[in-house]
Amino acid sequence: MQSEPEFITILEGPTPDFIPDQQLWNWGLYQGTEESEVALVELRTGNGEDIRQRCRAAWDEGRPVQLDYPDELRMRRQANVVALKLKEVHEGTVLKLWVSLPVRENESVFDNDFDDDEDDGTLPF
Repeated sequence: MQSEPEFITILEGPTPDFIPDQQLWNWGLYQGTEESEVALVELRTGNGEDIRQRCRAAWDEGRPVQLDYPDELRMRRQANVVALKLKEVHEGTVLKLWVSLPVRENESVFDNDFDDDEDDGTLPF
């Protein structure tokens, strides 16, 4: 029986900016049945502590946490949340989410200006 995920839902605004985040601590997240990339997304929130408590409870129960967001065409998409952190700034609370995004064959989930004809051996991000 599949457990019901906990959702963090973006109701309004543009598609979030997913920033590639390849660090040593999250390399283990790449292992699994599907190839994925870990990205960081930062969102302003008015109820950060509530979100953190709901996520911790879900993870303690073995349930996944999903970020539900609109894509560029305003279609609903989900990404698996693998970690979160709250950060206080002058304007309020920022919710930092690390999400795992699936990679389709021969493409990255991140937009970039990498030109395969001018491959200098460096990563595009």
